[in-house]
Amino acid sequence: MTGHEDVGDGIQANTRTIEASVVTDFSDRMSYGGYLDLPTLLSAQRPISRPEHHDELLFIVQHQTTELWLKLVLHELETARDLLRDDQLARALKCIARVKHIQKTLTEQWSVLATLTPSEYAQFRGVLGNASGFQSYQYRAVEFVLGNKHARMLSVFESDPDAHALLTRELETPSLYDEFLRLLARTGYPIPQAVLDRDVTKAWTFQPELVPVFAAIYSDTDAHWAAYETCEELVDLEDNFQLWRFRHLKTVERIIGSKPGTGGSSGAPFLKRALELTFFPELYAVRTEIPG
Repeated sequence: MTGHEDVGDGIQANTRTIEASVVTDFSDRMSYGGYLDLPTLLSAQRPISRPEHHDELLFIVQHQTTELWLKLVLHELETARDLLRDDQLARALKCIARVKHIQKTLTEQWSVLATLTPSEYAQFRGVLGNASGFQSYQYRAVEFVLGNKHARMLSVFESDPDAHALLTRELETPSLYDEFLRLLARTGYPIPQAVLDRDVTKAWTFQPELVPVFAAIYSDTDAHWAAYETCEELVDLEDNFQLWRFRHLKTVERIIGSKPGTGGSSGAPFLKRALELTFFPELYAVRTEIPG
């Protein structure tokens, strides 16, 4: 048999036959490109280096795709929070499970940007001006939803009314963790009233009185399976977030070393300090209390 013979699967001369039922006329039908608005999407990559540097497109695509994934992460986390508020725990966990897969994709994406060498980046870095990932309002909104509130961050977005409004709303809304604790309280767990009544515009800080509550859950997982499973899903979220932060740091170190960031930060040292931030500290502290 040669490569030019029909092998019975619609392939001839290494060419696949188009089935008669395949739609080819889109003069009055919705197409793939139309549904996704590809003309708009694919025209949004506009390198500004002159002459245009080959690697600037990589830099733009990397950050634009990150923003698309962050849009979905925010969508899922906000929905999960709403579902927890409505006591729909199983459905909330489905949203969180999806976020975990997105987080893995976001972390793996850094390996693509890491192919950008210092000498390549240096050839177009100057055109960024003060643009920096620090100014990603969607990233900041995700942090707010997870409880790492920071009211002073809103000043970065005063020139963008929509971004400022989104972050103001998220600042003033209970976090995902707040809603989980409120759900636990509604189902009989002894969550301290002071925790339930806390100022949700403030960053979450370690609450030692919660550790015994979680210790009881972890001491009998069969009796507290739903709460236990949710605790572990939240730990997964934080672990994945920290891995993303770490990969970001190492990519920055690999490309610019110890140079300051374009947005005015100290660069790698600033990113390193972010690794000390936490979302659910009691869920880590409880591990010390588990016998064995």
